[in-house]
Amino acid sequence: MLRIAIVGGGIGGLTTALALKEFGFEAEVYEQAPALLDVGAAIAIWPNALRVLDRLGLADRILSHAGEMDEIRWLDHRGNLLNQLSIPRSVALHRADLQSTLVHALPPSSIKLGCTFLAYDDRRDKVVASFSNGEEIEADFLLAADGIHSHVRQQLLRDADPTYRGYTVWRGISAAVPESLPAATAVEIHGPGKRFGIGPVGNGRVGWWASVNSASQNHPEEAQTELLRLFKGWYAPVVHLIEETLPQMILTTSALDREPHLTWGSKRLTMLGDAVHPTTPNLGQGGCLAIEDAMVLARCFEKYGASEKALRKYEGCRYKRTAAITRYSRYYGTISQSENLLLRGIKRILLPLAPESVLQRLVQTVFDYDATTVKL
Repeated sequence: MLRIAIVGGGIGGLTTALALKEFGFEAEVYEQAPALLDVGAAIAIWPNALRVLDRLGLADRILSHAGEMDEIRWLDHRGNLLNQLSIPRSVALHRADLQSTLVHALPPSSIKLGCTFLAYDDRRDKVVASFSNGEEIEADFLLAADGIHSHVRQQLLRDADPTYRGYTVWRGISAAVPESLPAATAVEIHGPGKRFGIGPVGNGRVGWWASVNSASQNHPEEAQTELLRLFKGWYAPVVHLIEETLPQMILTTSALDREPHLTWGSKRLTMLGDAVHPTTPNLGQGGCLAIEDAMVLARCFEKYGASEKALRKYEGCRYKRTAAITRYSRYYGTISQSENLLLRGIKRILLPLAPESVLQRLVQTVFDYDATTVKL
């Protein structure tokens, strides 16, 4: 019997198991956490990822937990409108709600918890993976979805740590919704070296994120206090959302990514999601790209059979797309976080003048990709 092992039970790993199941392949997911807990902040599901979840029959369940978005607005730090753009149906929801939906769509026996990956070994036409709990499995294929600090990647490529891009990112969810916020809208607020994003996440809640330039990755322990200091005097809903979020529910991370790498796998192993193409959060595409990966990988198995050829076809199909989005996200972050007076002035002039048709063409580059039909 064919055995496919997925390392990592996050959004990418779970979606891969579901996509493979859709095309008749069973997979087992090995997750290091002892339980899939209610953790994380909000995640945006833009049209390119929503198509995949719809193909897997999950869109309606996800929509029942999510906040819908049909517009993006850019504001300055005082709340003045810079520009706005209508977008195709998109949603955002608590990451735990998305994870729960994916988990409940899989057979319980297919998810193995408390399995921290240690190493793999190629043995003829098999891959043997060992875990810290003493378990050792022999699989026909090993798919690494173990995140930005992937242990599988470290063994395969032995490359350096991800690159810090110069700013800290905070995320939170508030049950208190400021009345002045526009409905069904993703809002991005720009200031010198700082940004704040806001969007509905379903069940009467609002998700938010903040990014601030920082020379180091040393994060203050009191995140809420630090954020209130950093965003003092900003657009009132920004301060309100920070104040109304439980301090212990504010997540702090560094903005990290990697240069695109041509090697995604070897023999009967491949990688997906943040393990292979970690992306700064500026376009909200990290999770979406992992969802795309899952569908393309499963379709390659369906078209080429369970084979090394299928893995290499998947890698070849995905490289240009993921490399481009990683770079676009990095460039957008560099411009948006700039404290340079000239660059800020140019942005302040050009953003309000950009016609909606131009903005539409830019977002279509990201949103129009269809992993369910793209040529393999």
